[in-house]
Amino acid sequence: MKLSHFLASAMAVIAIAGCNSQPGDAATNAPVNVNPVAPPPGGDWSKIVTATPEGGFVMGNPNAPVKLIEFSSMTCPHCAEFDEAAATPLANNYVKTGQVSWEVRNYVRDAFDVAASLIARCNGEKGFFPMTSALFRDQKNWIAKVQAAPQQQLESLQSLPPNQQFLQMAKIAGFQQFATARGIPEAKSTQCLKDENAVNRLVQMTSDASTQFPDLPGTPSFVLNGKLLDKTAAWQQLEPQLKTALGERG
Repeated sequence: MKLSHFLASAMAVIAIAGCNSQPGDAATNAPVNVNPVAPPPGGDWSKIVTATPEGGFVMGNPNAPVKLIEFSSMTCPHCAEFDEAAATPLANNYVKTGQVSWEVRNYVRDAFDVAASLIARCNGEKGFFPMTSALFRDQKNWIAKVQAAPQQQLESLQSLPPNQQFLQMAKIAGFQQFATARGIPEAKSTQCLKDENAVNRLVQMTSDASTQFPDLPGTPSFVLNGKLLDKTAAWQQLEPQLKTALGERG
Protein backbone atom coordinates (compact mmCIF):
# COMPACT_ATOMS: atom_id res chain seq x y z
CA MET A 1 0.00 0.00 0.00
CA LYS A 2 1.47 3.34 -1.05
CA LEU A 3 1.45 6.67 0.74
CA SER A 4 0.13 8.36 -2.41
CA HIS A 5 -3.15 6.49 -1.89
CA PHE A 6 -3.74 8.43 1.32
CA LEU A 7 -2.54 11.77 -0.02
CA ALA A 8 -4.97 11.57 -2.92
CA SER A 9 -7.81 10.86 -0.51
CA ALA A 10 -7.44 14.34 0.98
CA MET A 11 -9.34 15.70 -2.02
CA ALA A 12 -12.42 13.64 -1.20
CA VAL A 13 -14.93 14.06 1.58
CA ILE A 14 -14.26 11.49 4.30
CA ALA A 15 -16.30 8.39 3.55
CA ILE A 16 -17.88 6.13 6.15
CA ALA A 17 -18.70 3.25 3.81
CA GLY A 18 -15.32 1.63 4.25
CA CYS A 19 -15.84 0.75 7.87
CA ASN A 20 -17.81 -2.15 9.24
CA SER A 21 -21.51 -1.50 8.80
CA GLN A 22 -22.83 -3.80 11.48
CA PRO A 23 -24.90 -1.98 14.10
CA GLY A 24 -23.81 -1.47 17.70
CA ASP A 25 -26.13 -1.72 20.69
CA ALA A 26 -25.70 -0.66 24.27
CA ALA A 27 -22.85 -2.26 26.16
CA THR A 28 -23.34 -4.88 28.84
CA ASN A 29 -21.43 -3.77 31.92
CA ALA A 30 -22.04 -6.73 34.21
CA PRO A 31 -18.98 -7.82 36.19
CA VAL A 32 -17.15 -10.88 34.94
CA ASN A 33 -16.08 -13.68 37.26
CA VAL A 34 -12.57 -14.72 36.30
CA ASN A 35 -9.52 -15.73 38.23
CA PRO A 36 -7.45 -12.55 38.31
CA VAL A 37 -3.72 -12.47 37.71
CA ALA A 38 -1.79 -10.49 40.31
CA PRO A 39 -1.13 -7.00 38.90
CA PRO A 40 2.30 -5.42 38.75
CA PRO A 41 3.40 -3.55 41.90
CA GLY A 42 1.76 -0.18 42.31
CA GLY A 43 -0.83 -0.49 39.58
CA ASP A 44 -3.35 -2.59 37.70
CA TRP A 45 -3.11 -4.29 34.34
CA SER A 46 -5.25 -1.67 32.59
CA LYS A 47 -2.52 0.90 33.31
CA ILE A 48 0.16 -1.19 31.60
CA VAL A 49 0.49 -0.23 27.92
CA THR A 50 3.33 -1.31 25.65
CA ALA A 51 4.15 -0.89 21.97
CA THR A 52 4.08 -4.07 19.89
CA PRO A 53 6.45 -5.14 17.11
CA GLU A 54 3.51 -4.97 14.68
CA GLY A 55 3.08 -1.25 15.38
CA GLY A 56 0.11 -1.35 17.72
CA PHE A 57 -0.30 -0.62 21.42
CA VAL A 58 -1.39 -3.33 23.84
CA MET A 59 -3.10 -2.67 27.17
CA GLY A 60 -2.79 -5.27 29.89
CA ASN A 61 -0.86 -8.38 30.81
CA PRO A 62 1.45 -9.26 27.91
CA ASN A 63 1.14 -12.91 28.94
CA ALA A 64 -2.66 -12.90 29.19
CA PRO A 65 -4.21 -16.19 28.06
CA VAL A 66 -6.77 -14.31 25.94
CA LYS A 67 -5.33 -11.87 23.42
CA LEU A 68 -7.61 -9.44 21.61
CA ILE A 69 -6.46 -7.37 18.63
CA GLU A 70 -8.64 -4.54 17.30
CA PHE A 71 -8.12 -2.99 13.87
CA SER A 72 -9.44 0.53 14.17
CA SER A 73 -9.81 3.57 11.90
CA MET A 74 -9.97 7.05 13.41
CA THR A 75 -12.38 8.26 10.70
CA CYS A 76 -14.77 5.31 11.08
CA PRO A 77 -17.97 6.13 13.02
CA HIS A 78 -18.50 2.47 13.95
CA CYS A 79 -15.07 2.47 15.59
CA ALA A 80 -16.10 5.53 17.59
CA GLU A 81 -19.32 3.77 18.63
CA PHE A 82 -17.36 0.71 19.71
CA ASP A 83 -14.92 2.78 21.75
CA GLU A 84 -17.74 4.61 23.50
CA ALA A 85 -19.53 1.37 24.39
CA ALA A 86 -16.59 -0.91 25.07
CA ALA A 87 -13.54 0.95 26.34
CA THR A 88 -14.64 1.12 29.98
CA PRO A 89 -16.13 -2.38 30.46
CA LEU A 90 -13.37 -3.99 28.40
CA ALA A 91 -10.67 -2.36 30.52
CA ASN A 92 -12.41 -2.73 33.90
CA ASN A 93 -13.98 -6.17 33.57
CA TYR A 94 -11.43 -7.98 31.44
CA VAL A 95 -8.06 -6.28 31.06
CA LYS A 96 -7.73 -5.44 34.76
CA THR A 97 -8.00 -9.11 35.66
CA GLY A 98 -4.81 -9.88 33.74
CA GLN A 99 -6.70 -12.53 31.78
CA VAL A 100 -7.24 -10.44 28.64
CA SER A 101 -4.88 -8.14 26.73
CA TRP A 102 -6.28 -5.56 24.29
CA GLU A 103 -4.13 -4.44 21.39
CA VAL A 104 -5.22 -1.67 19.02
CA ARG A 105 -3.63 -1.41 15.58
CA ASN A 106 -4.42 1.64 13.48
CA TYR A 107 -5.95 0.81 10.11
CA VAL A 108 -5.68 4.01 8.10
CA ARG A 109 -8.27 4.49 5.34
CA ASP A 110 -7.63 8.07 4.23
CA ALA A 111 -5.27 10.99 4.69
CA PHE A 112 -7.08 12.54 7.66
CA ASP A 113 -7.15 9.11 9.28
CA VAL A 114 -3.35 9.19 9.10
CA ALA A 115 -3.20 12.66 10.66
CA ALA A 116 -5.56 11.68 13.49
CA SER A 117 -3.58 8.50 14.13
CA LEU A 118 -0.33 10.49 14.34
CA ILE A 119 -1.90 12.67 17.03
CA ALA A 120 -3.27 9.65 18.92
CA ARG A 121 0.18 8.04 18.91
CA CYS A 122 2.14 11.23 19.63
CA ASN A 123 2.61 10.63 23.37
CA GLY A 124 3.47 6.98 22.90
CA GLU A 125 2.26 4.27 25.25
CA LYS A 126 1.11 6.54 28.06
CA GLY A 127 -1.17 8.63 25.88
CA PHE A 128 -2.41 6.34 23.13
CA PHE A 129 -5.63 4.96 24.62
CA PRO A 130 -6.82 8.22 26.29
CA MET A 131 -6.10 10.31 23.18
CA THR A 132 -7.72 7.75 20.88
CA SER A 133 -10.90 7.82 22.97
CA ALA A 134 -10.86 11.62 23.07
CA LEU A 135 -10.55 11.86 19.29
CA PHE A 136 -13.37 9.37 18.85
CA ARG A 137 -15.62 11.37 21.17
CA ASP A 138 -14.92 14.49 19.10
CA GLN A 139 -14.99 12.69 15.74
CA LYS A 140 -18.18 14.30 14.41
CA ASN A 141 -16.81 17.77 15.10
CA TRP A 142 -13.45 17.39 13.38
CA ILE A 143 -14.90 15.48 10.44
CA ALA A 144 -17.36 18.35 9.97
CA LYS A 145 -14.40 20.75 9.79
CA VAL A 146 -12.76 18.60 7.12
CA GLN A 147 -15.95 18.33 5.09
CA ALA A 148 -16.44 22.10 5.28
CA ALA A 149 -12.94 22.86 3.97
CA PRO A 150 -12.83 24.31 0.42
CA GLN A 151 -11.99 21.72 -2.22
CA GLN A 152 -9.18 23.93 -3.51
CA GLN A 153 -7.57 23.93 -0.07
CA LEU A 154 -7.67 20.13 0.08
CA GLU A 155 -6.27 19.82 -3.45
CA SER A 156 -3.40 22.15 -2.61
CA LEU A 157 -2.15 19.74 0.06
CA GLN A 158 -0.78 17.42 -2.59
CA SER A 159 1.70 20.02 -3.79
CA LEU A 160 3.29 20.34 -0.34
CA PRO A 161 6.47 18.49 0.66
CA PRO A 162 5.66 15.13 2.30
CA ASN A 163 6.70 16.33 5.75
CA GLN A 164 4.21 19.23 5.55
CA GLN A 165 1.12 17.52 4.19
CA PHE A 166 -0.21 15.86 7.34
CA LEU A 167 0.65 18.93 9.43
CA GLN A 168 -1.62 21.03 7.22
CA MET A 169 -4.32 18.36 7.31
CA ALA A 170 -4.18 18.50 11.10
CA LYS A 171 -4.61 22.27 11.01
CA ILE A 172 -7.76 21.90 8.90
CA ALA A 173 -9.21 19.40 11.38
CA GLY A 174 -8.10 21.39 14.43
CA PHE A 175 -6.03 18.52 15.79
CA GLN A 176 -3.20 20.59 17.22
CA GLN A 177 -5.44 22.80 19.37
CA PHE A 178 -7.27 19.66 20.46
CA ALA A 179 -4.00 17.98 21.43
CA THR A 180 -2.65 21.05 23.22
CA ALA A 181 -5.74 21.11 25.43
CA ARG A 182 -4.92 17.52 26.39
CA GLY A 183 -1.28 17.96 27.29
CA ILE A 184 0.58 17.70 23.98
CA PRO A 185 2.40 20.97 23.21
CA GLU A 186 2.07 22.30 19.68
CA ALA A 187 5.81 21.87 19.07
CA LYS A 188 5.54 18.17 19.90
CA SER A 189 2.43 17.55 17.78
CA THR A 190 4.14 19.36 14.89
CA GLN A 191 7.09 17.00 15.22
CA CYS A 192 4.76 13.97 15.24
CA LEU A 193 2.81 15.17 12.20
CA LYS A 194 6.02 15.74 10.22
CA ASP A 195 7.51 12.35 11.10
CA GLU A 196 7.68 10.50 7.78
CA ASN A 197 8.86 7.30 9.49
CA ALA A 198 5.72 7.31 11.63
CA VAL A 199 3.56 7.84 8.54
CA ASN A 200 5.26 4.97 6.76
CA ARG A 201 4.73 2.79 9.83
CA LEU A 202 0.99 3.43 9.71
CA VAL A 203 0.80 2.68 6.01
CA GLN A 204 2.81 -0.52 6.48
CA MET A 205 0.68 -1.63 9.45
CA THR A 206 -2.46 -1.25 7.33
CA SER A 207 -0.89 -3.17 4.46
CA ASP A 208 0.26 -5.92 6.84
CA ALA A 209 -3.25 -6.27 8.26
CA SER A 210 -4.75 -6.73 4.81
CA THR A 211 -2.06 -9.27 3.92
CA GLN A 212 -2.32 -11.25 7.13
CA PHE A 213 -6.12 -11.17 7.19
CA PRO A 214 -7.32 -10.94 3.56
CA ASP A 215 -10.93 -11.39 4.69
CA LEU A 216 -10.78 -8.37 7.00
CA PRO A 217 -14.29 -6.92 6.51
CA GLY A 218 -13.58 -3.35 7.53
CA THR A 219 -13.23 -1.50 10.80
CA PRO A 220 -13.57 -2.21 13.58
CA SER A 221 -12.44 -5.82 13.17
CA PHE A 222 -11.20 -8.14 15.88
CA VAL A 223 -8.77 -11.02 16.14
CA LEU A 224 -9.18 -13.23 19.22
CA ASN A 225 -6.30 -15.56 20.00
CA GLY A 226 -5.19 -15.43 16.38
CA LYS A 227 -8.62 -15.93 14.81
CA LEU A 228 -10.39 -13.20 12.83
CA LEU A 229 -13.91 -12.91 14.23
CA ASP A 230 -16.84 -12.94 11.83
CA LYS A 231 -19.79 -10.54 12.11
CA THR A 232 -18.27 -8.82 15.12
CA ALA A 233 -18.17 -5.03 15.07
CA ALA A 234 -19.92 -4.08 18.31
CA TRP A 235 -19.37 -4.71 22.00
CA GLN A 236 -22.50 -6.83 22.47
CA GLN A 237 -21.17 -9.12 19.72
CA LEU A 238 -17.62 -9.24 21.06
CA GLU A 239 -18.20 -9.70 24.79
CA PRO A 240 -19.81 -13.17 24.57
CA GLN A 241 -16.82 -14.35 22.56
CA LEU A 242 -14.45 -13.02 25.20
CA LYS A 243 -16.40 -14.94 27.83
CA THR A 244 -16.24 -18.09 25.75
CA ALA A 245 -12.50 -17.66 25.31
CA LEU A 246 -12.19 -17.34 29.08
CA GLY A 247 -14.08 -20.62 29.53
CA GLU A 248 -17.31 -18.95 30.66
CA ARG A 249 -20.86 -19.42 29.48
CA GLY A 250 -23.74 -17.04 29.94
